[in-house]
Amino acid sequence: MFGVNDFWLFVVSGIALNLIPGPDSLYIIGRSASQGFRAGSSAALGIGAGTMVHILAAAFGLSAILATSAMAFTIIKVIGCVYLFYIGFSMLLNKGSNSAEKPINQKKISLLKIFYQGFLTNALNPKVALFFLAFVPQFISYDTPNKALAFIFLGLVFNINGMVWCHILAWSSSSLSLKIKHNKLIANVLSKLAGSLFIGFGIKLAISKQS
Repeated sequence: MFGVNDFWLFVVSGIALNLIPGPDSLYIIGRSASQGFRAGSSAALGIGAGTMVHILAAAFGLSAILATSAMAFTIIKVIGCVYLFYIGFSMLLNKGSNSAEKPINQKKISLLKIFYQGFLTNALNPKVALFFLAFVPQFISYDTPNKALAFIFLGLVFNINGMVWCHILAWSSSSLSLKIKHNKLIANVLSKLAGSLFIGFGIKLAISKQS
């Protein structure tokens, strides 16, 4: 079907890869824990939209530019690093509200902004584009007449499985929000920890190379 080989192996491999924690998972957990399931779901959907950018770009050959052009890779990498640093330092420096009625340390932001941030976190990571170029073609028949269609099909399967896992993360993490809302110390520690990890992901991206 669609010129795909070893489909179930692809599904299992994709699920295993989605379970590996990264900046996307961290962003979902952070938003879910601080603002509840709807915020986590918005983050997950934004990340899924960012993943679709990479899937379509890879399917139609655009991501190949990142694999072959050092300049293009560096430009996207720098933009992605800056954005990860921006999120990280925002969390580190955010003092939150001093109001007794709003003890949570991290200010709430709109669901649309959460979606947008999740989208950029994923879409501006060139390593995601290179991942799709390296991983997905292994499961496409070399003689299939429409490789782009096969790529999009596998990409959608990968993304849907990822969205299921992301929403499980959002649901499980949102249970922490009730405890955090009334404990400024916990909120402060989690915010600082998440900010530090985002900066760490930014540094990791900064030193990454084309592969």
